[in-house]
Amino acid sequence: MIIGVPKENYPGENRVALIPAQVTELAKMDCQVHVESGAGLAAGYTDESYKDKGATIASKREDVFSKADIIVMIQGPGTNPQSGSGDIKLLRDGQVYIAFQEPLTAKDTISDLAKSKATSFSMELVPRITRAQSMDALSSMANLAGYKSVLMAAETLPRVLPMMTTAGGTMTAAKVLIVGVGVAGLQAIATAKRLGSIVHAYDVRPAVKEQVLSLGAKFVEMELDAGEAEDKGGYAKELGEDFYKKQRELMLKVVADSDVVITTAAIPGKKAPILVTEDMVKAMRPGSVIVDLAAERGGNCDLTKAGETVEKYHVKIIGPVNVPSSIPFHASQMYSKNVVTFLKALIKDGKVEVNLEDEVISESLVAQGGEVVNSRVKEALGL
Repeated sequence: MIIGVPKENYPGENRVALIPAQVTELAKMDCQVHVESGAGLAAGYTDESYKDKGATIASKREDVFSKADIIVMIQGPGTNPQSGSGDIKLLRDGQVYIAFQEPLTAKDTISDLAKSKATSFSMELVPRITRAQSMDALSSMANLAGYKSVLMAAETLPRVLPMMTTAGGTMTAAKVLIVGVGVAGLQAIATAKRLGSIVHAYDVRPAVKEQVLSLGAKFVEMELDAGEAEDKGGYAKELGEDFYKKQRELMLKVVADSDVVITTAAIPGKKAPILVTEDMVKAMRPGSVIVDLAAERGGNCDLTKAGETVEKYHVKIIGPVNVPSSIPFHASQMYSKNVVTFLKALIKDGKVEVNLEDEVISESLVAQGGEVVNSRVKEALGL
């Protein structure tokens, strides 16, 4: 069994799907690893470090695809349609392909991927169940994004985050509001607290209040009936526009009193809900900062532009994209662990076994035998 690790070809992607330390672990499963030369360099992993662990270095991308039984990547064709289309041509019947795929929105690309007759799995679709926690790549990457979002805000804000008593007087702590208390939000809370901020957090799910309080932050109470705010997979689901309208009205005062607002509300396969309106931005103090982690989904702020920093009403709105790639060493380490754990569920006695009785395997399987087989994907793409 050969596991292939091509170099990422998405613009600006610095991560690698498998790190050298995991090569040894795969060897215990009777798997060989073939790595495209330079695949790990941007993340801090040299070809020599892979060879030291027993991997084979391939000089050509085509060699990795032609020899591997399983291909593992970060950005699949669905998230990388321009460069990824070339990779689809390199796939073959029965070959296993594992990556982030953007399966709920990339209709044409997912259809083309299915036609290759490769058996493709999407890391976004790994269910959020207890057994699959160590395979949950979305949570791994969200964790790092939440951490980095606070650092972005701290670097941009024209004031310090903690309270400081100095010879020049006492500086009050900055007020940070985290909107959305998922994995990214919780890490943002923890990081902002470590940096000495006064932290408030809000989520449509009242059940997360205990988690917010356990991190030393204050939970913003809003008397709104969100109904069921999570789908069965543990991901946020879209709520009605009437709900979001009432929520925005109540949030105006809270946002206006914050020096930093970090928004994290993204819904798989959907445009991100607008939570911070232009009126809210206008009400904020000059020099305030918004970091919109949902920028790639259209943004939680009216004024967000993906990949840009916009300044309006003397407030800076940062719309970062592919945040985990800015911390490639540890992002690769976490993703690699997720992938290897997934491979352990997929490989039995040295062979790929697509066990549809296994919830993790069946829910993350996108295409097999030339067809899109995932019911959730078929429904989302209208197939």
